[in-house]
Amino acid sequence: MPDSLPLSDRYLALIDEIVETTLKGKINSVEQVYQLLLKGITSGTGEVFELALSDRLNALQSQVDSEKDELKKAKATRSLRAIKTIQSQWQRFSEQNKATVAIASAVSEITRATADERLAVFIRVTDPNQKYPLNLQQLQQLSKALQQFAQVDSDLEQFSEGITRGLVSWQRLQDNLLSWMYDQKESLGFGGVPGERGPWASWAKQLNSELPQALLRTLAREESAIEFAQRQRGITLRDWVEMALILQYLQRGLINWFDQQAYDVKAGPKLSISTFLTFAVIWSQLASGFRSIAPVYSDACSQIMLQILRTFAQRPYFPFYGGIFASFTGTYLRDALDYLDEPLRRSEGTQEKARILTLLGYSQRALGQYQRSLDFHHQALDIARNAGDRACEIANLNHLSRTYVQQQNYTEAINYSQRALILSRQAGDVYGGQSQRTGEANALVNLGYSEVMQAQELENLEPETYEAAINYLEQGLKLSEKLGDIQSKALCVSSLGIAYLVIGQHQRAIKYLEDGFKTAQVSGDLYLQGRNLAYLAEAYYHLQNSEKTVYTGCLGMYLLEQIASREWRQPAGLLTILQGQIGAEAFQKFLQQHRPKIIAVIGVDGYDHIPQLLEEYQR
Repeated sequence: MPDSLPLSDRYLALIDEIVETTLKGKINSVEQVYQLLLKGITSGTGEVFELALSDRLNALQSQVDSEKDELKKAKATRSLRAIKTIQSQWQRFSEQNKATVAIASAVSEITRATADERLAVFIRVTDPNQKYPLNLQQLQQLSKALQQFAQVDSDLEQFSEGITRGLVSWQRLQDNLLSWMYDQKESLGFGGVPGERGPWASWAKQLNSELPQALLRTLAREESAIEFAQRQRGITLRDWVEMALILQYLQRGLINWFDQQAYDVKAGPKLSISTFLTFAVIWSQLASGFRSIAPVYSDACSQIMLQILRTFAQRPYFPFYGGIFASFTGTYLRDALDYLDEPLRRSEGTQEKARILTLLGYSQRALGQYQRSLDFHHQALDIARNAGDRACEIANLNHLSRTYVQQQNYTEAINYSQRALILSRQAGDVYGGQSQRTGEANALVNLGYSEVMQAQELENLEPETYEAAINYLEQGLKLSEKLGDIQSKALCVSSLGIAYLVIGQHQRAIKYLEDGFKTAQVSGDLYLQGRNLAYLAEAYYHLQNSEKTVYTGCLGMYLLEQIASREWRQPAGLLTILQGQIGAEAFQKFLQQHRPKIIAVIGVDGYDHIPQLLEEYQR
């Protein structure tokens, strides 16, 4: 093919030549087509080739569709088949070329960076959020490429060895990634007996490398990752890179598996959410620990944490309305929000940041930190509005309404829920998305709930006021059921239960609160579980059913205290009053009576902790 021809003509001629050779029966495999493309396409000119291929494909498709002559139609059909083979091999060529360019670019950036900047550059070029993220095979190629520069630079040798060791360790862990699940009969998640069971201990046994194994054992014992990092004064770059790759691939491997369990209520999205948050917190704790001994490692840990949150924020199941999830327990939860807060302050206003602030805001509400919750939601609202993230904007209006209810500022609560309702309905008309309809369901619930609470505060006894408010709640429930949105349904039935409790319809309240508890168990929302149980205890107390008051009150108190929510004191106060009325012996008898049912939810340790909590409240 003469080089004097324009590039587009040369590529059309190349395509025609491959088609003709195929029709003559001289091409025996797709590999031959790939080799012809490799030889004929100049690097960096892929777009020109793609246009030429598209022209030929469209022309032949038109001919096949319109040709009446059988012989000509048969030839055109065979030519079209040949073009489609070229198209598949072009995609392979294109992917391979992108990988080659990505590796070359990564090597260039790492080798040109100063020693102090190199780790940050390495974290950036291996970011899974890139348009063309490096896979395992490409990381191995990166390691080999860096090895070529290693003779003159010991840092590059450490990068290369750290990558290789990290990938070898991951291969070993990959085969046993999920084996710990079969030992954990009661629940999936990051709990288990500290040091013995659960994922961390299981993975630690598979590793030979000292640093990653020590970190996993620390996590298995529920000890501080901050203190672990502070002890690593002799850590090498090689060790850090290996540890980083192991942790990152463990997290991605788990999420890939959980994402495939979408129809399993025990696993699926709630465990993916838990995994994202758990690993984000671990990286944040490591960043905190390394700060005093090695700022370069501290910054790299923060960088990885923000990458995880960015990936999480883009997931379709990002929990705009969820509470604190069942697997996210143990010591991680109590400090998680503070650890995530500080690095997010330093990152610029982005759509992802708005979504993470939303999660921090409603989690702070669950902990009883209402002012912090409002601050997060107002900040998220501004960013979401500027980023055009309508679903996030509506979610924050809804959360502001909910938090103002907790502060007993019902006027503001009604105002924000009305704004959420109007915006969700407008957005539903324009975009018609599931998230907007979810926003509408939550707005209806918040509006009804706020109006019930305001009417109660104003001592408004007019039944019409409550009927109108409860009508909003019922509309929200119908919509959440229609959408199949478990999280919103849990909030709807819970709010209806509390509304009926407020107006003194205790039997109806119990029906909805029991449904709310079961639905919150399915969605994995610990806060809503505890809240439903706390209000169930109140309803049973009004009906003078001491036995069920003890059962629901103790369970609710324990669950709320476990997630560090101040609301545990509400059922604790009620139980203390009841104990004074019926006597300690009768109280203990009721507690003992429900021991098997309580243990089924919170285990033996949880059951044994109940009397201690009551003592703490009374002190």
